[in-house]
Amino acid sequence: MERIVTRRRLTDNEEVENLRFWLSRPPKERVAEVERLRRQYYGTIPRLERTVRIVSLTER
Repeated sequence: MERIVTRRRLTDNEEVENLRFWLSRPPKERVAEVERLRRQYYGTIPRLERTVRIVSLTER
């Protein structure tokens, strides 16, 4: 097996390169990655929690 190493400097363009990479991926793969990150953060709950806030408006 041949080792492949790429050297590069960390720059401000890293965010742009990251965005460019994800935009080059098919939508199905991007959604799958979001789901993987969601499960990593929230665990295996089937859905995100829904938050509702009721705000009372006062008349002027």
